[in-house]
Amino acid sequence: MGDVISTHLDEGKREMITARARQVMGEFGHVYKEQYAVALFNIVRFEIEGGGGPQSQLLHRKNPLEDHSIFSGGLFQYLEGNKKWRNRFVFVADTYDVSFYENKVAHERGLHPKGTINCAGYKALTSMEEYLDLVSTSLPGVKAKVGSGPFVKGATQFPLILWHPYARHHYFCVLTEKEQAKWHAVLQDCVRHSNNGLSEECRVQTPAFTDAVRLHRQAQGHYGTWDMMCGGPPQILANLVMETLYPELRNLIGPRLKGKIQQRQRNWMLISEAVYKQVLSQTQAQYEALVQACEVETPRLDAALRTDMDQIITSKEHVSGKIRALVLPRAEQLLRRSVQPYVSSILEALMEPTSRGFSEVRDVFFRELVEVSKNTLNGGGKDKLGEHMEKISMLAFHPVKMQSCYEKVEQLSLEGLQQRFDVSSPSVFVQRAQILMREQMDNAVYTFEQLLHQSLEEKDQRGENLCKTIQCCQDRVLKKYDYDSSTVRKKFFREALLQIIIPYMLKQLAPSCHPDLPPFQELIFEDFSRFILVENMFEEVVLQSVTKDIMMAVKEAAVQKRHNLYRDSMILANSDPDLHLLGESPSVDWAAQFGDEESDESPEGCGRSKWRRRQVVSMIKLDGMGPLPYESCLEVPGVDFIPEEEEMEEGVDFIPEEEEEEEGATPMEPEPNSPDNVQEIRYLINPMVEMVVPASEEDLAVLTNETEPGMLTLEGEEEEVTLITTVVEEVHRKSLQWKSAPQEVSKQLKERGPDQKAEGELQEKGEAAIEGKVEGIENALQEMAIMIQEDRQDEVEAAIKGEDEAIENAIQEIEMAVQEEDEDRITACAVDSDAELAPPLADSSPRHHDDSGFQSLTNEALDEGEAQPMKDVLKTEDSLTDPGEVEVIVEQGNAALHDNSETGEDSETEVLYDI
Repeated sequence: MGDVISTHLDEGKREMITARARQVMGEFGHVYKEQYAVALFNIVRFEIEGGGGPQSQLLHRKNPLEDHSIFSGGLFQYLEGNKKWRNRFVFVADTYDVSFYENKVAHERGLHPKGTINCAGYKALTSMEEYLDLVSTSLPGVKAKVGSGPFVKGATQFPLILWHPYARHHYFCVLTEKEQAKWHAVLQDCVRHSNNGLSEECRVQTPAFTDAVRLHRQAQGHYGTWDMMCGGPPQILANLVMETLYPELRNLIGPRLKGKIQQRQRNWMLISEAVYKQVLSQTQAQYEALVQACEVETPRLDAALRTDMDQIITSKEHVSGKIRALVLPRAEQLLRRSVQPYVSSILEALMEPTSRGFSEVRDVFFRELVEVSKNTLNGGGKDKLGEHMEKISMLAFHPVKMQSCYEKVEQLSLEGLQQRFDVSSPSVFVQRAQILMREQMDNAVYTFEQLLHQSLEEKDQRGENLCKTIQCCQDRVLKKYDYDSSTVRKKFFREALLQIIIPYMLKQLAPSCHPDLPPFQELIFEDFSRFILVENMFEEVVLQSVTKDIMMAVKEAAVQKRHNLYRDSMILANSDPDLHLLGESPSVDWAAQFGDEESDESPEGCGRSKWRRRQVVSMIKLDGMGPLPYESCLEVPGVDFIPEEEEMEEGVDFIPEEEEEEEGATPMEPEPNSPDNVQEIRYLINPMVEMVVPASEEDLAVLTNETEPGMLTLEGEEEEVTLITTVVEEVHRKSLQWKSAPQEVSKQLKERGPDQKAEGELQEKGEAAIEGKVEGIENALQEMAIMIQEDRQDEVEAAIKGEDEAIENAIQEIEMAVQEEDEDRITACAVDSDAELAPPLADSSPRHHDDSGFQSLTNEALDEGEAQPMKDVLKTEDSLTDPGEVEVIVEQGNAALHDNSETGEDSETEVLYDI
C-alpha cells in the first residue's frame, strides 16, 4: 500500500490537496461567519416575538439510549493487509459507531479496538454484484471483462459490505441468512443515525452551517439536494472539498495506474482513502477554529441585537419590500408555468410511502402492547410485566423490529421529477422520514411507560385489572400518536416540497435577478449589515411566493382525510394537562422495579451483567436451535475453516498501520502455535504402531495394574517401555451373536419343522451339537488370547489350524444328524451359524490409523482380508525408522475379549507402549 500511495501521491500532489482544502475552507468560513450572525438574529427575534407550531401530545425522552448498547457479536472481517478473513468481535455502542476487537475478551477488558467505523456517508450492502456496480463507477472508462472475478472473494455466501465514495471500504460476512439480515438492519441503522449528524439542539450553529453549505454549493452552480450532506460538520466539509477535488485527481492519476482491472480499482481506492484522510484532518481542525472564533463574537453580537432589534427589523422590512417588488412578479410567473402543475404529484409521491411507514409504526407499537397484555394475563403479575416492558422500552431503537416500518418509506420514488427539479435521489427524504418515525415511536413508548408506571404506583393491580390498566394507557397513547403523527407528517411534507421546489426556482431566477441585487445592500445601515443580507432576503421572497401553494396543497390533503391527516383546525391543546408533568421524570427501570433479578443473566440482559450496558438487539435464535455460535454475548470460535483468499498478484504490499499481522507467513504454512503443527512434531518424535489384541477381564487387570515400565521384546530386540495406556472399546457386531446363535437356530427349526417326535429329536441333537462346538471355540479363543500375550506365536498358529479342523468336523456331524429329514434347510442354517461363529482373524478388527502417518503392521495385513497366521504378521520385515523412542499400540479384534451374554457386545482393548 505504501508504494502505491507514495508513487501517485508525491509531495507536489499533497501540497495541491492541502491548498485546495484551505481554499474551500476559506470560502466556506467567510459565508459561515455571515450566516452565523443571521442565525443568531433569527433566534433572538424568535425569543422576543414568540410563536411556534402546535404543541406535541407525546412526551419526549432526552437521552433514550442511556446505559444501553445497540448490538454486539462475531463477524468475519476481510483484512486488506494480508488478504485474509479473520474473526472479529464487533460492538455497536449508543453512539452507533462500529468498533471491532480481536475477540470478546479484549472488549471486556477495555482494550482499544482494532478499528472504529463512523458510518456517515456509507451504504450497507448485502450483494457483491451491487458492490461491484458501485466500484466500477470509481474509475470511468475502466470496465471489467465479462466473467472477471472481484478482487475480494467472500468467505461465505452472506457478505456485508460498507461502501463509501471516498473512504475505506469494509468487508464482513456471516454464516446464515438470518444473521445477515439482522446485521444488515443494524448497519443500516448505524448509517441512518450517523448521517443525521447535525444536532438540532445547536440552534445557531446548525442553521448557520446548513445555510453556509447550501450557499457555497450554489455559488459553484450546484443547486438541489446533496446526498453527501452526511455526518458531522467536519465530514460534510471534507465531502464538500472532495466534490471538486476527487474528479480532478481521478483524471490526473487514473490513467497512470497499472495492472489488471481489479488491481487498478484497488489501488485507486487506496489513493482515495489517503486523500480523504488528509482532507478530513484539515477540515476538522479548521472548522473547530472557525466555530471558536464565532463563539468569541457571540456575546457582542447578542448585546447589539437586543439593543437595536426594533431598528434592525424595520430596516430589514424596508429592504425586503423593495426586493419583493423586483423579484415577486418573475417568481410568480415561473411558479404558475413550471411549478404549480407538479405540486400535487410531488406531494402524492411523498405522502403515500411516508404515511404507510407511520401507520406501520403504529401497528408495531400496538402489536407489542397486545403481546404484553397476553403475556401478563397468562404469566401473571408484575414480574413478567417488568420483563416485557424492559424490551419494549427500546423498541424504537431495535432496527430489526423497526425494519418493516423503514421498508415502507424506502419505496418512495420521485421518478420523472428528479431531473426536472434537480433532485439527485430520494435518499435524503427517505432517511429524514425514517428518523422522524423512530422519534415518534420512542415518544409513544416513553409516554406509555410513564402512564403505566404512574397507574401501577397508585394501585396494586394484578390479573385482569392489570390488563385493563394496560389497555387504558394504550388507548390514550394511540390517540396522542395519531395527532402527533399527522402534525409531524404535514411538517415533513412542507419541508420536502420546499427542498425540491426552492432550489429549482432559485436556479431559474438567479441569472435575471442576481445582477440587480447589489444596489440593495447600500440601503442597509452599516451597523446592521451583519444581520441583514441581500442574498438571504432574495431567498425569503422566493420562499414566500411558493409557500402559499405548498400550504394549500397540504391543507387540501388533510381536508380530504387522505392518509389519516388531521385538519389544522384540530388542536388538542391541554388535552392531558397532567401528562407533561411526567415528562420531567427519568426513564423507568422496569427490570429493577418489577422484573426478576435472574433475567439479567438471560441473553436479553447480557448487556447488563457483562457489558454493564443493556443491549437493544437480542441474540439470533433459529427455530429448534440454540443461539448461533457467532452471535452477541457468546465466545466467538476460530476461523480455521474459512478459506484464505489467494494472492491476486505478486508484489502487492498493503498492510494497514493498525494491523498487527505477522509478515512473511504464507497462507499454506500452519502458524507456529497452531494445534496441527504441534501434533505433527509430536508424532514425528514418537511414531506409533497400532495393533488390536483380545483380552479377558483378567488380562485387563494385568495390563492396567500389574504391567510396569520395563523391557519389551519387539522385532527381536528389547526396547524400554516408558508408558502403558489401555483403551477399551465396545464394538457391536451385527452378524455375530455368540450366545444367541444356537437358540436362534433352534427357534428357526421349531418354526419350520412339523410337530412330530422324530423331527423334535433331530432338532435337539442339532442344538446340542452346536452348543457344544460353540463352547469349545470360545475356550480355544480364550487360550489363543493368552498365548498372544505370552508371545507364543507357534502355539497360536497350531491352535488356529486345530480349530479350523474342529469346525469342519462339527459341520459334518450336524449334516449327518439332520440328513434324514429336511436336510438342506438344517444344513444351511448350521453352516451359516458356524460361519458367523468362526470368522477369519483378519476380518474382525476395524482399521486404525494414526495422525502421524504410521499405520499398524498388523492392520496392514488384516486390511487385506486374508486369514494369515498371526506369526507371519508379527514377523513382518518392515522396520521402524528410528530405534529411539517409539510408541507402539497393540490391537487385535480377532476374538472376543469379554463375553457379554446379555448384550452380545465385544470389548476390545487398545494397549499403548511408549518405548
